[in-house]
Amino acid sequence: MVNLDYLEAKIRSPAMRVVYAHWQAARGTRLMPAWRDIDAVAIGKHLPKVWAWRFDKEQDTFIGRLAGEDILAVLGCGIHGRKFADCFPAASAGTVEARHRKVITMPSIMHTVGRVYVQTGKYGLGERLVLPLGEDGVTGDGVLGVTDYHLNIAEARSVGAAIDHDDETVTHYPLT
Repeated sequence: MVNLDYLEAKIRSPAMRVVYAHWQAARGTRLMPAWRDIDAVAIGKHLPKVWAWRFDKEQDTFIGRLAGEDILAVLGCGIHGRKFADCFPAASAGTVEARHRKVITMPSIMHTVGRVYVQTGKYGLGERLVLPLGEDGVTGDGVLGVTDYHLNIAEARSVGAAIDHDDETVTHYPLT
């Protein structure tokens, strides 16, 4: 199994640490856990920051599974049953989807840190962890993510917010 101590040291968010520890426990000796192995009760306190997508091979895109309240506040739309490109601005959808594809195809864990802008001109920081999921424990077929926004979520919900995906530090930690 790959040593991910370096990644663990990089994670700042307490919520992210809990979700990551649950993902690690759920995968056991496999490369990655399946969606069915994720226990909402185990990460319940942090569900507002959690989101998930499944990869649909026929449509060649990610389809939304769920998104917590903090995620909805920044995205501005629900993701359940929606295609990836329908949930992100056209200017960044391709970049973001390519990063998520790398998580399931490499496979890897992706950690990002970057700015989140509120429409009032204020900004905060966001930290994100994207973890691969795979029904067979080897082949990625979805992602589980947790994003911790360090900004006024109530303000983001009322006036809107945007993530600057071009100004993020993105690191992939290969699992193989």
